[in-house]
Amino acid sequence: MALAEAGARGRLLRWPRVLLFGDSITEYSFQENGWGSYLAERLVRKCDVLNRGISGYNTRWAKLILPRLIPESTGADSIVAVTIFFGANDSALKELNPKQHVPLEEYAANLKSMVQYLKSVDITADRIILITPPPLQESAWEKACLAKGDKLNRCNATTGQYAQACVQVARECSTDVLDLWTLMQKNQDFSSYLSDGLHLSPKGNSFLAAQLWSRLENKLSALPSLLPYWRDVDHTNPEASLL
Repeated sequence: MALAEAGARGRLLRWPRVLLFGDSITEYSFQENGWGSYLAERLVRKCDVLNRGISGYNTRWAKLILPRLIPESTGADSIVAVTIFFGANDSALKELNPKQHVPLEEYAANLKSMVQYLKSVDITADRIILITPPPLQESAWEKACLAKGDKLNRCNATTGQYAQACVQVARECSTDVLDLWTLMQKNQDFSSYLSDGLHLSPKGNSFLAAQLWSRLENKLSALPSLLPYWRDVDHTNPEASLL
């Protein structure tokens, strides 16, 4: 059978999609042992896990990009989950990092705007997970800043205010939320979760992956594996199994 004919006979194979939207902590999530790669491994043959992390970005910029990532015409019904993971840059101190800083009230409004946009393209609240920024280990991040000739431009208490705002937005919008800032600090020495005081270490990636999977597993467990297991293919008539 010609390939064109087989394609015409068979139904289009469309993998459901999980979209990871965030800053560098999302962009780096597909590195070895990253939390995004963990999800992709567990969802292979069930979902495409798309990394849309953009290093250095904040919610002011992200809300402009989101409609370009998920326009109304793309068929949002194929998107089974979206994570929105911003705040590590928004919470930068204004006087020391004005380019990335976003005021707290605007940060909350931007998150709410992104959730409302997703709902407007028929991505329901139960498919949206907000993730707060992780805690900041100030001494380690100060070393990273000094190495670049900068002063310490973030503080953990301020990051906590943004995390609380993220939790509140999730509550108001009826979405799920992963309060990473609070959960990681239940371990008194949370510095082991961070590689440089801001970004995740292998242990931090593993922690986030486990926390996120516990939320996604219930949402996605009913999704079937795409295409039959190879032992179940009728080798005498593969068309009957695969088209």
